[in-house]
Amino acid sequence: MLFGITLALSVAISLSQANGAPQESNFASPASVFEEALPSSELIEKGAKLYQRRCGACHSLDQNRIGPKHRGVFGRKAASVEDFRYSPALKKLDITWDSTTLDAWLTDPTSFAPGTTMGFRLSDPDERIRIIAYLRSLSASPDQEVSE
Repeated sequence: MLFGITLALSVAISLSQANGAPQESNFASPASVFEEALPSSELIEKGAKLYQRRCGACHSLDQNRIGPKHRGVFGRKAASVEDFRYSPALKKLDITWDSTTLDAWLTDPTSFAPGTTMGFRLSDPDERIRIIAYLRSLSASPDQEVSE
């Protein structure tokens, strides 16, 4: 059912974009997507592909690269991977990564943590939701939304 609604919204949004309307998300917000149930396997699979394409140049699931490793990031305190050198901006954050904080971070890292070294922005809300679903699926407790 959700897929049918999402598909219909996607088609409507695509048509509105063709007419010059601003881009809108198929989803209300990342938190609302995850409030009731685990993300669907389809959402997670799309997120995995997007993660490789959009995040893979700097991040890996299991090894630190330009950015820290991401397996288990959902539910983890910011700047807490012991063997990664974080910017002072991230060290100052007192947050736990969940769908809301990851969405804000991926939307505009420099506003979320002024002084961060991550300048990449993920402006498409649907891509953010899919990537967050994928990262959540790799956490220790993917069936629970984290909240502070």
